[in-house]
Amino acid sequence: MPHIFVDGAVYFLTFCVLETNLSEQEQEIVLEHIKTGVKYYVLLSVVVMPDHVHAVLIPKTGVFLSRVVKGIKGVSSRKINLQRGEHTEKFKWQDETYDRVLRNKAELEQKIKYIYDNPAKKGFSKEGATYKFWYFNNNYEEELKGMRVLL
Repeated sequence: MPHIFVDGAVYFLTFCVLETNLSEQEQEIVLEHIKTGVKYYVLLSVVVMPDHVHAVLIPKTGVFLSRVVKGIKGVSSRKINLQRGEHTEKFKWQDETYDRVLRNKAELEQKIKYIYDNPAKKGFSKEGATYKFWYFNNNYEEELKGMRVLL
């Protein structure tokens, strides 16, 4: 499926594990890696579930979404496989990533709420804020100052 890239767009991403679920330690690896990608994107919110990830982010000017996704999935896979060791099944993400350009503030708020509610909906916590692998960037509006953001 073709992916559309629009410089300055806010994206809602979903990508899934290929076969085995992530352990809690592996979820932490993925979350910490995503949170450190600030050189390439502004992260608004993310949740790492055992079998998938949802994120809302804005690639920085001139950084293609495909590069962001490749970096997140590739580096996190490598880190998980190093942690698992060479005598275990290799971890892989599914090739496809679902991405959606968010068109307005209401849609942005809806997707952030969806990310927040996902752990409770799946029975992993009472609310997003108590789920260990959920993150919300309280300073994202400050970080967006000076950026051309389409919302």
